[in-house]
Amino acid sequence: MEAEKRLSWPSENELNGVRKIVSAMAGTCVEQVRVVASPYRICPLGAHIDHQGGTVSAMTINKGILLGFVPSGNNEVMLRSGQFSGEVRFSVDEVQHPRPIRKKSESNGTDSPKPQEDSNWGHFARGAVYALQSRGNSITQGITGYISGSEGFDSSGLSSSAAVGVSYLLAFENANNLTMSPTENIEYDRLIENEYFGLRNGILDQSAILLSRHGYLTCMNCKTKEHKLIPPPNLLKSYKILVAFSGLRNALTSSPGYNRRVAECQEAARFLLNSSGNENMEPVLCNVDPDSYDKYKCNLEPNLAKRAEHFFSENRRVIKGLEAWTCGDIEEFGKLISASGLSSIENYECGCEPLKQLYEILQRAPGVFGARFSGAGFRGCCVAFVDSKLAEDAACFVREEYLKAQPDLANQLNLDSAVVICEAADSACLVLP
Repeated sequence: MEAEKRLSWPSENELNGVRKIVSAMAGTCVEQVRVVASPYRICPLGAHIDHQGGTVSAMTINKGILLGFVPSGNNEVMLRSGQFSGEVRFSVDEVQHPRPIRKKSESNGTDSPKPQEDSNWGHFARGAVYALQSRGNSITQGITGYISGSEGFDSSGLSSSAAVGVSYLLAFENANNLTMSPTENIEYDRLIENEYFGLRNGILDQSAILLSRHGYLTCMNCKTKEHKLIPPPNLLKSYKILVAFSGLRNALTSSPGYNRRVAECQEAARFLLNSSGNENMEPVLCNVDPDSYDKYKCNLEPNLAKRAEHFFSENRRVIKGLEAWTCGDIEEFGKLISASGLSSIENYECGCEPLKQLYEILQRAPGVFGARFSGAGFRGCCVAFVDSKLAEDAACFVREEYLKAQPDLANQLNLDSAVVICEAADSACLVLP
């Protein structure tokens, strides 16, 4: 979608910086450079249930991916990155084949496991071409582009892979005069994640990035694909979003990976459906009637019982959270966020010691309504909703307490960006010159 107005992100300085780099790469004037702004997302409630058809909530923040580009005038793609070295070149005429992630990377348990980033960052562009062409779209025009994420936010657990995928989709569509709805692009980014990279994640990330509206809470039924935007009520206290980084850029876990947990949810669903005489239904937990769950859950194996309990309790928290948001009760909304974080630890069994400590520190910080991991808590950050008036105090408290708890990791962080105060943002958009 084309931006009619811009909020605090991206700033003119950020846009102009990207435009100048692309202008030099392409040998064209700055005024011809187009920019896709694709924001990161947070998931206050609904963690790890999108792949089971659950109901989730989300919003975007004023940080994200910027992709500056110009149509190349031929079929060639040439890309550079602000985060990774090297240059990516390929032709849109090449047949793109799926590139399933290596088994090793499945074990990291993040919200979106990634291929080996330093050498393979260009595969997201190839994945976008794959997704569009696999559904019959004619892609004849390449792009010359430069992609960069907000400083310090890489490996953060804020859906950077979906933000990158969406940015390439919007760029290739614009260069090839293709008009797609947000719903269509949700499906195309799902193809990048599920088919091209072989991940078994749901549609939460790309839905939030493509559907969100500034200040609204996005609610998505991942079974029916229906969504609604819930406006901020007048009674809602002024809040900010804290993003607190752990310093962990690589996952520290020997726990089963993301795809393994998805499989366990499906095993639990299969058992519950068979027990209730619905063995012909697709084995996802959204197809299990809550009464059947209550009746047969005691017969589930311990691991499967935990996964199912997270799904059903998280669905309830989402519904209660939407009610609290609608009523302007951000205190109750925050309590539900923290309860979601606890269930992610105890029932979905994700998180590592540094992220758990960061989660606990945030809950003790002044003015914080609620906190949780962003992603699966094996690297990256935690997010919290905080009273606007106390946001600076909370950020200072978290920096000091985390330094005491994890001095080695905390010292790897830039003090100014270890805890970032963010605001709600808009959906992904194309910023024309």
